[in-house]
Amino acid sequence: MDVSSELLFFFSALGAFNGFLLGLYYAIFKKPKHVSNFFLGGFLICLSIRIGKSVIFYFNHDLAFGYLQFGLTACLFVGPFLYFYFRSIYGNSQNILKHWKWNLAILIPLALFVNFNYPFEHHISMWRPHIINGIYLVWIGYSLCALPFLLKFLKPYVKKQSGLGTQGFWDLSIYIGNVLIWAAFFFCGFTSYILGALLFSFMFYLMVLQFIFNKKADFSGAAQTEKYKNKKIDPTKANDLLSQLKEHLLKGEKFTNPNLKMSDVASALNILPHTLSQVLNDNLGKSFPQYLNEHRIEAAKNMLAEKQEMTLEAIGYDCGFNSKSTFYSTFKKLTGVTPASFQKSLNSPE
Repeated sequence: MDVSSELLFFFSALGAFNGFLLGLYYAIFKKPKHVSNFFLGGFLICLSIRIGKSVIFYFNHDLAFGYLQFGLTACLFVGPFLYFYFRSIYGNSQNILKHWKWNLAILIPLALFVNFNYPFEHHISMWRPHIINGIYLVWIGYSLCALPFLLKFLKPYVKKQSGLGTQGFWDLSIYIGNVLIWAAFFFCGFTSYILGALLFSFMFYLMVLQFIFNKKADFSGAAQTEKYKNKKIDPTKANDLLSQLKEHLLKGEKFTNPNLKMSDVASALNILPHTLSQVLNDNLGKSFPQYLNEHRIEAAKNMLAEKQEMTLEAIGYDCGFNSKSTFYSTFKKLTGVTPASFQKSLNSPE
């Protein structure tokens, strides 16, 4: 191999190797022990096996059919592990143990039956394209089933009113990377066969960098999230947290910071972001962005009354809104009138 090929092999193979080790860590050694860590570990292990096979085959086309078959079979479990990982974090996981065992109880015997009765080496025409396409359909099918759970988590951030945090970035990167890798392999006839391996390495090291730059975070808050997800927070504790939250936001008018994130506030209150979200939802029926905007609009109403020399746009920015349009739409949504109409009503004679 020339220098460029050696670098390509090193980068793609190293990503697969490190991904496999990280998968083992989550599946076996990660503490506290939690089923979501097992699913994440299984996802990384299976995907790393598939990637590793592709890297070796790309540089050695004489690779034995047994290795090809093993790598392709691992693809069958990438989607299911991804689906149950997201479901264990963001869905109702009361019956998850029964469901994932039933799924694997079907997929594992199916994989063994095909592997032993129709080995790749003696049934190439069956594997290409029928069995391989079937494996990829299972992969993307389970991946699509995982999407609603991720979207449920992302819903409060659609308007970009608060940051995703490390957990959100991690999970979103996993899902997007998974779909891109699937597409790279499924449509490899139109691209390069090594593209899937390169995407995996890029995705893996991007998340490693995110972890390095946010040392207080963990790669997965799954176990901590699950700990609180299905438990009602004690009303006394909830009221105390709401009081602390209000005091924290009002002190120094922190709510006027346009870049304020729920993870930052939760960290200041020494609680998990999910706990803060649950307190607001269960007790006030509001998301963190909604709660934050209510404080901003109250401040804006005071400024509209007391600082009429300021422009409406300047008031919006001073209260924490990133744009004039967001300020106007939020103000009207919460008050029923535009900022201009509200200010005009203050000056109208009774």
